[in-house]
Amino acid sequence: MTNKALQKGYEPQDVEAKWLDHWTENKTFTADPEAPGEPFSIVIPPPNVTGALHIGHALNITLQDILCRHRRQKGMNVLWVPGMDHAGIATQNVVERALATEGKSRTDFTREAFNERVWEWKKDYGGRILTQIRRIGASVDWTRERFTMDEGLSKAVREVFVRLYEEGLIYKGDYIINWCNRCRTALADLEVEYAPRVDGLWKIRYPLADGSGDLVVATTRPETMLGDTAVAVHPEDERYQEYIGKTVILPLVGRHIPVIADEYVDREFGTGCLKVTPAHDMNDFELGRKHGLEVIQVIDDQGNMNEQAGEAWQGMDKAACRQKIVEDLKSKGFLIEFNEFEHNVGECYRCKTVIEPHVSTQWFVNVQGMAKAARRAVETGETRIVPEQWTKTYYDWLDNIRDWCISRQLWWGHRIPAWTCQDCGRLIVAREDPTTCTECGSTALEQEEDVLDTWFSSALWPFSTLGWPDSTRELEVYYPTSVLVTAFDILFFWVARMMMMGIHFMDKAPFSDVYIHALVRDAEGKKMSKSVGNVIDPLIMMDKYGTDSLRFTLTAFAAMGRDIKLSEERIDGYRHFMNKLWNASRFALMNLPDTIPDVDLKDVTGHHHLWILHRLEEVKELVDEALMEYRFNEAAQGLYSFLWREFCDWYLEMIKVDFNGDDETAKTNATKTLHTVLSELLILLHPIIPFITQEIWSHLPDVPGDDLAQVAFPEKRPQFKNAETATRMDMVRDLVVAIRNIRAELSINPGLKLSPLVRTSSSEDKAYIEENIPMILFLARLERIEIGPDVVAPKASASAAVGGNSLFVPIAGAVDFESELSRLDKELAKVSKELAIVERKLANEDFTAKAPAHVVQKEREKADAASEKQRKLQGLFDRIKGLME
Repeated sequence: MTNKALQKGYEPQDVEAKWLDHWTENKTFTADPEAPGEPFSIVIPPPNVTGALHIGHALNITLQDILCRHRRQKGMNVLWVPGMDHAGIATQNVVERALATEGKSRTDFTREAFNERVWEWKKDYGGRILTQIRRIGASVDWTRERFTMDEGLSKAVREVFVRLYEEGLIYKGDYIINWCNRCRTALADLEVEYAPRVDGLWKIRYPLADGSGDLVVATTRPETMLGDTAVAVHPEDERYQEYIGKTVILPLVGRHIPVIADEYVDREFGTGCLKVTPAHDMNDFELGRKHGLEVIQVIDDQGNMNEQAGEAWQGMDKAACRQKIVEDLKSKGFLIEFNEFEHNVGECYRCKTVIEPHVSTQWFVNVQGMAKAARRAVETGETRIVPEQWTKTYYDWLDNIRDWCISRQLWWGHRIPAWTCQDCGRLIVAREDPTTCTECGSTALEQEEDVLDTWFSSALWPFSTLGWPDSTRELEVYYPTSVLVTAFDILFFWVARMMMMGIHFMDKAPFSDVYIHALVRDAEGKKMSKSVGNVIDPLIMMDKYGTDSLRFTLTAFAAMGRDIKLSEERIDGYRHFMNKLWNASRFALMNLPDTIPDVDLKDVTGHHHLWILHRLEEVKELVDEALMEYRFNEAAQGLYSFLWREFCDWYLEMIKVDFNGDDETAKTNATKTLHTVLSELLILLHPIIPFITQEIWSHLPDVPGDDLAQVAFPEKRPQFKNAETATRMDMVRDLVVAIRNIRAELSINPGLKLSPLVRTSSSEDKAYIEENIPMILFLARLERIEIGPDVVAPKASASAAVGGNSLFVPIAGAVDFESELSRLDKELAKVSKELAIVERKLANEDFTAKAPAHVVQKEREKADAASEKQRKLQGLFDRIKGLME
């Protein structure tokens, strides 16, 4: 490769577009199941076809990409499968809204015509998020892109449905489900989100049928009392022992209903008497089944009161009915008390409509056995959840799982493969569409109108994307997948269901590790929200600061188990890191020849070279171990520190002495070491910041291959690990820093060359410093330096301890003492005034009690910083005064 100079400034847009095209055209990331190496596979959490890249996606994709690029470096056979989810409710809603702008609704179309419109929408708009995922640098295998409604996945969905039905695990029945009146569909328990709401708590008198008194129940939903079929009390509640087995008269309705006893009743809530409405409450439904109660549904699927509610209330919407019921109860003397009551109310996760528990005929999966198997896979270590704290959450959900309602009253999605014979009533579930009834031979077959829950198809994602139910080479090589990277909020929706389905159909858990990453919040730790206005758009950030800056920021803050506090300022900060890398590489390329000397590294001499090679080995180990164990932030921070504080701030400065001198051996050693360190540093950085590293790599001479994404992880050289070398070089660096600090503290002219003295405590230190005198003179801008065990401190000198040695810097003539004391006195007065203002504010109890916690904390931090600055200035003032005496 020819050594070409890098342009003066890094322009990320041009570079990113160039290398994205290169990787696509060359199919750099296309996997081959026949390739050598241990398999490493990931399936992308499929984004909704309606989606756009948000900051959570950016984090998720970045972390997956780091793992895939790193594992390729380690020689593994990597497959990363991309794809999208058809997102039934979300997509249908989007298309219906688009139709509304044309003055049309779904019902203006046949089912087939409507779905054609959805497919058209998907073709035009559905791929936007994949384009955005490509832009962030995802090294996925684009030749294997999948969609949950493509032909192959549809075949897998039908096969799973039929098999589960044949095994008796899928059934159809009347059951209480979560119903969205607005979306007009059932929702699984996990599709219900809970939000705090202030409602009323009404206490209502239910007269005992025998005339012996009343029971008072407390309810937040008086309109559902029209469907009450019992009153329940706790069997051990002494207040109600005598009433168990009696009957009460349902107010307004006059129906006689029993008083039952059940341990489910919370004696502390309300009055300890619970009205039981099996048709309109999940828990009441279970109580009703347990006690054989009648199920009376009084609210229809549109949220209106039906004929079973009674003539006085039929046709009202449930909100109006609530108001009327309360008025009627009050007028007839049944309403005892009303209080406001805050509780969590279930809402549709899509449209935020309050959920109505509703009894209807739906399709269900009996998941009890599968849930136990999914739990056992984690218990035995077949699958590991990282961080481990999420394991308990996973167990809790599986231990309390109910049968999964999988039918949805939508048109967009996988239609349930079940047909009913209109002549004999036979239910047929089949892999292929039947033409005649298997019972009577009739051709009058009618297919189920409902579609399957979106999560049903995505639960098959780890094996359906690899070709199942066919026996493919991809399945054989890449299943089970290696790791799933996801957010905690779909641990229940998706992860557990994939575990259940994968174990049931593949006899193996679908992944070895589940890595749960944290949430990305704003700089104050608040959840990002469009309504609040604190959302950070990754696409805007990539345009403004470059994709690598965003990726590195997310990685640097991706500490395991800790949410990321993100701000635009932090992304801008890491843009400076990109510039640092770019400028360091420009310097290197200006000093590197087109052909690197054929020198064995073991023959390289020079303390600074041996030190940087030692540190390079430590960084290799750190990065490798951190990325193998999902400690992304440790890898990023280790590389940041090495590049900025050691490679740039020190090593590149040290080798200027070699390149500017006349010693050809020194130049050769510097060339070989610089080339080695820079090239291997680019490899280490590449998984996190692929674009800038690839661009620099393309200009670097004598590197193994043009495509950095296919270059192996740097070989280990344990022979260069030498703690003594590091300690000795630290002493030299500390010496230079001490001289620089004295120069800065005393405001000594930067151009004035100093002549310090070092009193050494050992012959080894003396020899080591003497060997590095040319470098020390250059780095500290010195005229000369005197070293020895008998060095005497000049009368007017500043001093510092460096390890076990003493540094003295003569300052006579270099410092204007009077002027410096005057400057320090003014600074002390200014900082003392600032400190007093902050301390007065913190002493004000009104401020500390009423101001937001983060505001108070900022003031405390200000006070600490001002106090520390005051201490340092006072110390320096006293030090100069002492020098004048």
